[in-house]
Parts: sequence; C-alpha cells; structure tokens
Amino acid sequence: MDLSIVIPLLNEEESLPELSAWIEKVMQANHYTYEILYIDDGSTDRSWKVIEQLRADNPNIKGIKFRRNYGKSAALNEGFRAAQGDVVITMDADMQDSPDEIPGLRKMLLEEDYDMVSGWKKKRYDNTFTKNIPSKLFNLVARKMSKIKLHDFNCGLKAYNNKLVKSIEVYGEMHRYVPVLAKWAGFRKIGEKVVEHRPRKYGVTKFGWSRFVNGFLDLMTIFFVGKFGKRPMHFFGLWGSIVFFGGLCIWAYLGVAKFAFQKYNMTERPLFYVGIISLVIGTQLFLAGFIGELISRNAVERNSYLIESKTGL
Repeated sequence: MDLSIVIPLLNEEESLPELSAWIEKVMQANHYTYEILYIDDGSTDRSWKVIEQLRADNPNIKGIKFRRNYGKSAALNEGFRAAQGDVVITMDADMQDSPDEIPGLRKMLLEEDYDMVSGWKKKRYDNTFTKNIPSKLFNLVARKMSKIKLHDFNCGLKAYNNKLVKSIEVYGEMHRYVPVLAKWAGFRKIGEKVVEHRPRKYGVTKFGWSRFVNGFLDLMTIFFVGKFGKRPMHFFGLWGSIVFFGGLCIWAYLGVAKFAFQKYNMTERPLFYVGIISLVIGTQLFLAGFIGELISRNAVERNSYLIESKTGL
C-alpha cells in the first residue's frame, strides 16, 4: 500500500464528506493505493455515523472509535498502530490542511530519503494573538532545545515512513513534538515543506489555552525521558551528590566554628537548618536515582531500542 492517511477528529461531521471526496480525488489522480484511517476521539455529534456511511461507499475508508475523548495524541498513536501504508500522512479533519499537499510530501519523503517531513504553515489564518504569537514562542523554544530546525512543530500535516511510526509512542499532549520523539528514537533525517493553511470552514477549534501549559510540560518530559530514561542515576545521583556535599560542607563549617570559637549555639543559626535540609534532599535525590536504576534495569523494554535499530541479513 502506498499511503495511509491518519486523521484524528472530534465533532467534525460537517467536514468529513467533503474532506473524503477531496482525498479520494487526489489519490485517483496520482494512482495511489491507499487507506484513510479516521480516528473518532469520542465525538458527541454524528461523526461516527458519517464515517460508517463513507465506509459503505469507499472500502478504502476505515475508522476507529474511542468510547470517550482521550486526546489527539492517543488518536494518532492508534492510527499509527493500524497504518499499513509505506508512507503515513497525518492531517486534521477541519479542512484547514489541503490534501493537494500529499503528493508533494510523499515525493519529498521518498526521493530525498527523509524519515519524516513536517509541514510548515508559513501563512496562517488563525487569530494572531491567541494562536500565532504563542505558537511562534513554543516553536522557538522547541527548536532551541531539540536542535531540530523546524518552524512549525505543531503542524498536523506531516509525512512519515512506516518504520518511524511503529517505533514511537505518542501520549499526553506529545502530538506537538512528534519530531522530537522521532529524533530520540534514532530517526534524525527530518525535513520541512511549506504547505497551504486554509481558513476553517466548519465548526470551531477544539483546543483552548491549556494546550500551552500542557505542551510546555510535555516538552520537558520528552527531554528528560529521552536523555535520562535509561540512566536516571546520571541525573538524580549527580544532583543528589552535589546537594548532599553542600550540606556536608555547611555542617563541617558550623562544627569547626562551634568547637574552635564556642561563642554560639549551632541550632540558633539559620545555616544549620539549610545544612540539614540539604543533607535530607541530597539523600532523597540519590535514592530516587538508585530506585530508578533498579526499575530501568529490570524493565522488559530496556534494550528494545537495540532490537529495533539493528539490521541483519
């Protein structure tokens, strides 16, 4: 199969028939073998009924329905698990992504041997204050921290090779940072293509202000797990040792001052309590790293990345 088109959705009954017809037109024009995977993320309107009707007319359309709303990341993860095409395309169901961009994304992925190609909505039709400015800020932070040169991490229109989507897990709010997940999984050839952004034709946006807070926290999670997930002692042990040593130095200083000069009671000085807290926190951090190492070394998937990365004959 040439293409799997994964489309997560929530209450998009109005746009689905038009979007399906547009995708089908592009597929037929380019003679692709394909499947369209609609992931209904707990819609409360007639979206699932519409998907069933579309499926009856076109066997290339498939659907997965969640019993409740789990979020876009969970929807993408299930779509990735089900995708069979050599190239996997993701796009939103709100008609703001153009299916006409699919051949260009696929061509760039295959001909230039990219693992992933991310769309860049260079010209946007969103509200400048509530979407454009915060989006640019988050993209700047993600670009600086990940060292991945993308302008639009959160663009829903992306192309992946099938091996990549089978090697990552998308959860929480991490659909915004799939390029970062791909990089940590060893897929480093990530490209970018300017794509058309269309004004919303049907419905309203499903994302509020909370996405900015959740997105930032998930970015921190990605970098911590990616860097220290297999070696937690390198983080907790290091900082635990530093804090503990600092507390030890404070106590040594107070002890020398007490016995050398004997002019004051140690417990009357604020520095005494700083030293105690430092010793306790340092010990706790070190133990957290030690427990983390025990869990990591006994985890079934500890060396799974070796199995996924090696090549045999």
